[in-house]
Amino acid sequence: MELCCPEEAWRELELEQPALGGDWELFLEIAGIRIYRLYHQESCLYEYKIYGALSDCSPELYVDVYMDLEYRKQWDSYVKELYQQECNGQKVIYWEVKYPFLMSNRDYVYARERHDMDVDGRKIWVIVAKCVPGVPAKSGIIRVEDYHQTVALESDGKQGTKVFLHYFDNPGGLIPTFLINWAAKTGVPSFLKAMQQACANYPEYCKKTGKKSPHD
Repeated sequence: MELCCPEEAWRELELEQPALGGDWELFLEIAGIRIYRLYHQESCLYEYKIYGALSDCSPELYVDVYMDLEYRKQWDSYVKELYQQECNGQKVIYWEVKYPFLMSNRDYVYARERHDMDVDGRKIWVIVAKCVPGVPAKSGIIRVEDYHQTVALESDGKQGTKVFLHYFDNPGGLIPTFLINWAAKTGVPSFLKAMQQACANYPEYCKKTGKKSPHD
């Protein structure tokens, strides 16, 4: 099952010109990162578009780090469990996320695709993820059933990467709106910072684990 075709992935990029018609509003701008949001009346939650950049991290390296599930367990402190498994003949990813004290952890079961594209001579990387059914929920953990994400990457023309992220995530349960907004405002910049450090440490991780790195 394909989550999207390359042409659809390309339309999602928005690396050059943000598509912010309708009721999209600027939510946060900090350290070169712009976060826009769109209110969903049905869920009372927001959909987000994020534009940013990572200096000293090539898009090729970013993609390798982003796709490496075992490595993410090393640098992402919010990961409780993360692995790939078979479900109904399809490869899916199981991801349990640690939540603060007195709150239930959330878990995701999602399919993921990577597209390496050449668009008019521009090298573009697109990663698409979407929740899929089929894996039984675990006791005491809230299953996130409405989640989708598109990541688009392109070189900034130097040593860094231009990043576009479009996502919606309904964590379920009774979480105050102010807490969800706080998580969006602080979590995205923190994640990009952690991602940049993870990219810097990836060659050393590959050496220690014997994993072949295309960036040696």
